[in-house]
Amino acid sequence: MFVLKRRDIVLALAWGALAARAIAADASARAFVAAIYDAYVGKNGNGIAMDSDQKVQHYFEPSLAALILRDQKEAERRKEVGTLDFDPFVDAQDWDIAAFNIVMNEKGSDRASATVQFNNFGKPQTIVLDLVKIKNEWKINDITWTPHENPNTLRTLYGHS
Repeated sequence: MFVLKRRDIVLALAWGALAARAIAADASARAFVAAIYDAYVGKNGNGIAMDSDQKVQHYFEPSLAALILRDQKEAERRKEVGTLDFDPFVDAQDWDIAAFNIVMNEKGSDRASATVQFNNFGKPQTIVLDLVKIKNEWKINDITWTPHENPNTLRTLYGHS
């Protein structure tokens, strides 16, 4: 006869709680990425305009947001286009995306990556978002575009790796 001891029950509950938190972390990271790409799907998919400090800071971790914002402000001052002259989420200036697929890869409780695949105007695209959790919010730490000419990451585009 198998008898459960209180210690076994406590350990089982603790493991269950940890597993639930891991699943929740994956779900919240996936939801963050899905919300981004939902903005690009279909005929009314207008994408995400990076036209305010708040929007940039919402999506990107602080040091990357600072690089993007500094570049935008310097380009505006020079009356030029900034370093990022395409949409980083789709690696293009225009898009026609019907659907996307996200594959999550957890790298700990506060880090993950999301590989997003879609066809843009019939051409297959793969974008990898490196994510970091800051104060219970997921932010983008870097973006890798495949295939893409060098530089193929957002940080490298700004001269920081």
